[in-house]
Amino acid sequence: MAILIDPPRFEAHGRRWSHLVSDTSLEELHAFARGCGIPARGFEGDHYDIPEERYAAVVAAGARPTPPRDLLRALVASGLRMQKRRGDTGVARVREVRFPDGTTADVDLIRSAREAAPARVFAAMVFVRDAAGDHLVVHSVRRDQWGPPGGWREPGESVRQNALRELHEESGLVLHDSALAPVGYERFHRRSAGGLWREGQDLMQLYRADLPAVRPRLRRTLDDVDVCRWVTWPELEGLCSRDFYWPILEAVLRPRAW
Repeated sequence: MAILIDPPRFEAHGRRWSHLVSDTSLEELHAFARGCGIPARGFEGDHYDIPEERYAAVVAAGARPTPPRDLLRALVASGLRMQKRRGDTGVARVREVRFPDGTTADVDLIRSAREAAPARVFAAMVFVRDAAGDHLVVHSVRRDQWGPPGGWREPGESVRQNALRELHEESGLVLHDSALAPVGYERFHRRSAGGLWREGQDLMQLYRADLPAVRPRLRRTLDDVDVCRWVTWPELEGLCSRDFYWPILEAVLRPRAW
């Protein structure tokens, strides 16, 4: 087992960065990062970004300096590499998420300002924030879970139509297509038989919508949601922070920097 780090060569935000990975497990990687005081927000789905000024300290703590190509080979061989498009950002990989129908999956949470390929999208979700910074949540009867409005795509729908329809059905809000900004997607890797998604159609598209009004009136129209309401950030955290999708919701709605 080894923690590997490449030289600080990648340039972004006016600084140079290294990549810190494990060749064995994410648990090992997270434990090492915590021991070095590396903040969780530095995690990018399969590695931590380390600013140049912290490189020497991380090496002194036990990370093994490794050429970039060898580091990538080790990451791929470990099975921990998170596949994503150039410019996308891995947020987290959540293992063995169990769903109400009894199926389980590993879920990759990925930030992206570009929409996913429509043919791969089976559902959509919208993170809605009003002009005062409060957040829309709905309570799903089937899942007995709070979260942003969203659901399965119907035959013949575009992905954006899916998102807008679910938003209207679960909250009564009617938004124009232009109000939706893509912010990421969830990618599901099946771990058990069954489930409504399938290989090749395994993504949930995530959008964000910022409203010009403060707490507009809400009204659900279908029975699969029994409550919809506006909440503050602390209330949102209390309702949703234990659910598998929380890391990307937090990354989108409360972004942070080093």
